[in-house]
Amino acid sequence: MWEAYKKGFKAYLQLEKSLSDNSVEAYLHDVEKFTQYMQESGNLKSPENVTLKDLQQFIKWIGGMDIASASQARIISGIRGFYKYCLVENIVNADPSTLLEAPKLKRALPDVLSFEEIENIIAVIDLSKADGGRNKAILETMYSCGLRVSEVINLKISCLYLDVGFIRVIGKGDKERLVPIGTDAVKYIKIYKDNIRVHQKIQNGFEDILFLNKHGKKLSRVMIFYIIKGLAKKAGIIKTISPHTFRHSFATHLVEGGADLRAVQEMLGHESITTTEIYTHLNRDYLRATLQQHHPAFRK
Repeated sequence: MWEAYKKGFKAYLQLEKSLSDNSVEAYLHDVEKFTQYMQESGNLKSPENVTLKDLQQFIKWIGGMDIASASQARIISGIRGFYKYCLVENIVNADPSTLLEAPKLKRALPDVLSFEEIENIIAVIDLSKADGGRNKAILETMYSCGLRVSEVINLKISCLYLDVGFIRVIGKGDKERLVPIGTDAVKYIKIYKDNIRVHQKIQNGFEDILFLNKHGKKLSRVMIFYIIKGLAKKAGIIKTISPHTFRHSFATHLVEGGADLRAVQEMLGHESITTTEIYTHLNRDYLRATLQQHHPAFRK
């Protein structure tokens, strides 16, 4: 009975919401978990007959499975997404998930690199190697533009407007945005593109991809992770670092410098301002650390 609903929900997520395959699978997995619960409890209902009490019992059920609060919250988000679809398609007249409460989450603040640490990481790149020039261009671009790792590896030459200092980025859900790019990033992209990339044999289908691996194909997300981890270790930086650290650092440094949160939201490509607001918390921590370090009243 639920298979038809799941099939319709999948098409809705792919076509109307333009979600990635991974996101679609996550949503479907959440609905699958709910139907599994109903089958095991001998109470399999169609979506229009499910009540808030049913959903609350389901949350109790997953709570007893030693599932982390963050995973529980994501499952609830998936169920809410499913019922939004059901309302749109007139499968249900009312949404039973509206009053469903998710577990309170402590939002972990990510590690952030200082400007000096970022400069130190970039400084240890070996420019005598061909991949050194490429890696310098990648890191300068990531820090200058605050890109997601997926946006970096998919960056196209046809999306570079370096003469006017902008790049066109294709973000989550195929949403496009124009992002300003700094002069250093422009400089090292040009060096890589004109002096290194031109000597590579490029595989069919990757002619427009800017950053290539040694086989003339698109870099993987994992490769960017290894590049950054290796350089951070070489620079002697002991922090939890990933490609996303450069994006967090970009946003944090903007907020610390007094940038408008809406402008930061636009540059990061966040759909909701609440996602961007995490950087105001980071900023408060930075202010507190600064006071503790420099103000006599905080050093008692």
